Amino acid sequence: MSLWETLARARTASGDEIVLRQRGEIYEIRYNGIELMSNLNHQSEMQLAMRSMWRLNFQANRVLIGGLGLGYSLRALLDLAASDAEVTVCEIIPEVVAWNRGQLAHLAGSPLHDPRSRLVVGDVRDHLASSKGRYDLILLDTDNGPDFVVRPENESLYQDRGIADVAEALTPGGVAAFWSATASSRFEGTLSRYPWSWIREDIALVPGRVDAMHHIYSCAFDSRVLGLKQAS
Repeated sequence: MSLWETLARARTASGDEIVLRQRGEIYEIRYNGIELMSNLNHQSEMQLAMRSMWRLNFQANRVLIGGLGLGYSLRALLDLAASDAEVTVCEIIPEVVAWNRGQLAHLAGSPLHDPRSRLVVGDVRDHLASSKGRYDLILLDTDNGPDFVVRPENESLYQDRGIADVAEALTPGGVAAFWSATASSRFEGTLSRYPWSWIREDIALVPGRVDAMHHIYSCAFDSRVLGLKQAS
């Protein structure tokens, strides 16, 4: 078995260490020694975009993605979006952006080069707070989800204020979807306190297997968008 090779290393202003490394065809980004993302299993990241676009009949023209990752969610979204769509991607770590334009660009087919992509280097929480009623679709693939954040500042995104900001940034018929590494009863309780409908879908890391799952939480004010009966 080949050994990991460190391709790049960066440090945030707060002292956190980010490492890009490679072993064979596997690329991995680690944050303070914890795996944050890799290209080994990205089925659920692509499903995050594909299922959400399907729910909106592929008519979402203003989309926000929170977290660039390795570009898989952005690629899946662009492959389904109209030619005049605008897809905003918020990524707080400049080095992740640089790596997606360099060593990692080939993994998802260079989605940042697509003219429909609009990059915001900054915190998605700040962007949401200033985007009331702007987006038809919001995809949040931020950190590792509500139960396993490696960047403590991201906790608030999955709490009441963060959920309210997400909801307020949607257009009336819009959809918000959250990626999560775990099924989170705590997060489900938070979603249930907000006046919208939500569902959880469990996505196999490897198609056909049921022993390891990632999860997608989808939310909408019109429950029919989620395939649920409208409340009377």
